[in-house]
Amino acid sequence: MKLLTATIPCYNSAAYMNHAIETLLSGGEEVEIIVVDDGSSDDTKKIAEEYARKYPTIVRAISQENGGHGEAVNTGLANATGLYFKVVDSDDWVNEKALRQVMDTLKSLIADGNSPDLFLANYVYEKVDAKKKKVINYNWALPKDRIFTWDEIMHFKQSQNILMHSTIYRTKLLKGCGIHLPKHTFYVDNIFVYQPLPYVKTMYYMDVNLYRYFIGRADQSVNEQVMIRRIDQQLKITKIMIESHDLMAIKSTKLRNYMIKYLSMMMTVSSVFLIKEGSEESLAKKQDLWDYLKNYDRRLYKKIRSQILGRSMNLPGKFGRRIVEVGYNISKKIYGFN
Repeated sequence: MKLLTATIPCYNSAAYMNHAIETLLSGGEEVEIIVVDDGSSDDTKKIAEEYARKYPTIVRAISQENGGHGEAVNTGLANATGLYFKVVDSDDWVNEKALRQVMDTLKSLIADGNSPDLFLANYVYEKVDAKKKKVINYNWALPKDRIFTWDEIMHFKQSQNILMHSTIYRTKLLKGCGIHLPKHTFYVDNIFVYQPLPYVKTMYYMDVNLYRYFIGRADQSVNEQVMIRRIDQQLKITKIMIESHDLMAIKSTKLRNYMIKYLSMMMTVSSVFLIKEGSEESLAKKQDLWDYLKNYDRRLYKKIRSQILGRSMNLPGKFGRRIVEVGYNISKKIYGFN
């Protein structure tokens, strides 16, 4: 059995997918690379099949009708045979040295009978034209180099959210928790990392810069103007996350608080872009989102609304909207997103 399955969702990725595949090949025979061609019209399928022929014991090429990023991840997970599962987007890549360190650590943990449900490592914003690369680590938030539980986690800074880039889930856990990402929808990575969290009992954090997260293409889903145009999909994802768990019923206080923090971030992101768009329709959608949360779980609504971000998202009038935009621009400089 393979140690790690890495799935690469591809849609018209011919210009850059080789780099993602090549860096993962450094993991050798213990890695299974599933390249999912999601109905591409360029040479994506051809490139994937060439790698599968060249590395038949490592690379698998799967083609499907276009279903979006989430459906490609679903396909990868359904076909995964590795003990652990990671998603690597086709324009991103992994650091080869860090991958070997992670693989060696996972092997050692498995040999000792202590393999965690969730393995975490750092990711790096590979932003075009950035003079300095922003590294997101979990120092002061998570214990290092040992197995730990939710009750042992510490304080997460605003920049330290657990994202798809930093996660390696146990494959069996993902399949067992029934996760299934929606078709033709962007930003499903939030569901991927959020929904399985209550099923996670043990974790391990390694302070290495494994994942390289490329930001810079004009058509990229995290581009600010693209996010504004696709705000309805962001709203859809946020509502799915609201419905995915009864957060107030989660027994672990630290897990519950972390998930509330993450959901607060999603509410904030949605609200910020609706405010930045500025039309009456967008402002009405923002109000609808907060009403949706309120009607679904009034206690959770009050909890999120009482936080600083929640309060700022609901300041009235043009002054309130200006405060939101200033805060967003400051956060963008600090954390390096978009």
